[in-house]
Amino acid sequence: MESTTSAERRTQTAVGKTEPWNVVITGKKMAYVSVVCFIAWVASVYDYTLFGTLLPVIAEDFGWSPAEAAAVNTWATVGVFLVSLVVGTIMDKMGRKRALILLVIGGAVSSGLTGAAAGAVSLAIIRGFSGFAISEEVVNAVYLNEIYKKAKGRGFMFSLVQAGWPVGALMAAGLTAVFLPIVGWRWSFVIAAGISLIVVLLAAKLPESPTFAAMKEVERRRKAGDLAGAAELAAEHELEVGNGAKVGVRGVFTPELRWHTISVSLSWLFSWMAIQVFSVLGTTVLVEAKGLSFDNALFILILANAVAFAGYLFHGWVGDRFGRRNTVLAGFVLGGIASVIMLTGPSSSGFVIAMYAMTLFFLTGPFAAMLFYMGESYPAQVRGTGSNLAHVMAPVGAIVGSALIAVMLGAGMSMTSAALLAGSLPLALAGVVMIFARKVDHRQPATEGALA
Repeated sequence: MESTTSAERRTQTAVGKTEPWNVVITGKKMAYVSVVCFIAWVASVYDYTLFGTLLPVIAEDFGWSPAEAAAVNTWATVGVFLVSLVVGTIMDKMGRKRALILLVIGGAVSSGLTGAAAGAVSLAIIRGFSGFAISEEVVNAVYLNEIYKKAKGRGFMFSLVQAGWPVGALMAAGLTAVFLPIVGWRWSFVIAAGISLIVVLLAAKLPESPTFAAMKEVERRRKAGDLAGAAELAAEHELEVGNGAKVGVRGVFTPELRWHTISVSLSWLFSWMAIQVFSVLGTTVLVEAKGLSFDNALFILILANAVAFAGYLFHGWVGDRFGRRNTVLAGFVLGGIASVIMLTGPSSSGFVIAMYAMTLFFLTGPFAAMLFYMGESYPAQVRGTGSNLAHVMAPVGAIVGSALIAVMLGAGMSMTSAALLAGSLPLALAGVVMIFARKVDHRQPATEGALA
């Protein structure tokens, strides 16, 4: 907002200076925000997927069977879910910038302590706090949606940031191949913690979201009795912050948003069942279902994640042109089909590499559209809560997916059958349920309060 607006002049007359809520996002600031959010997401994914990548090695060190390792991962994911519950409130109360910094710090602590785990119980508890790291993507989605509000091709821009998932996963697989023989699995997590701490220093220079800053200023003016000034600023930023606006969990279950919230929540749950099976436990599935060695599985994981990077850019580009809701729907369904072909087809390296890459392309790529879609489909006053409420279903899906794998393997079922039921089927369902989500005009900047 320019310094000549009547709202700012009123504030300057009252206090004699420009208030900090008047955030102006220049092209330079937008670029810096994009780079820092990308690095932060890479660091978070690096830590999160590192655990799954190294799980076979950790299990061997502690003498666990595949079923026991899956059970430990399940309990760790329960902790991820519990930690993730508070993220929406943090965003809507403390701000997008502070939330990002806090979550990166939490992820760094979890990474560092993982290297000191003494057994199944301590490892499950420590890894539960990685919920801070994985929740950083929902902060990115809300924060960047507001930073990119009027930018052209904003969906593709966000896909570049969200593509940090395959980059982080690639780092986890690649650096594991390099450093595991040298430092072991414990120090591998300490390295991940060090990377996250560097991100904290970079994030300290980020600007606050203009939308959040304006929301807090509107709130301040209302409390100070300046109702006219509050109303004017709210209208200027297209905020719905009147007395009748519902906030918090109640706000995302109003008649206008109820089915939308349920739909995107189910899509997160189902898709993360597949994430748990094909991404987090990717090496385990490839070793057990396709009969590959750990080294070959790690190599395939590296190649497949390189292809998955293109999946983010592709889905971000398609979302800008055909709508993000439709892009998510089609992508997840195609991913389910690709995973079935991969699991039931030949075990030759060439075939497995190609089909596993296609699986990750359509499994992880749609999240570039999904996350930005959530930000633009919720009003500003419940954007953090709504986006996080749907996002916390991700660890629930991971719990269900991991638990199903553990139960089915424990019952004597093959890894192929278990992965089909716990991964492929839910992935297809994640696309189908998006039929009931809200339609948003992806060609227009998000309106901060109005519902379509």
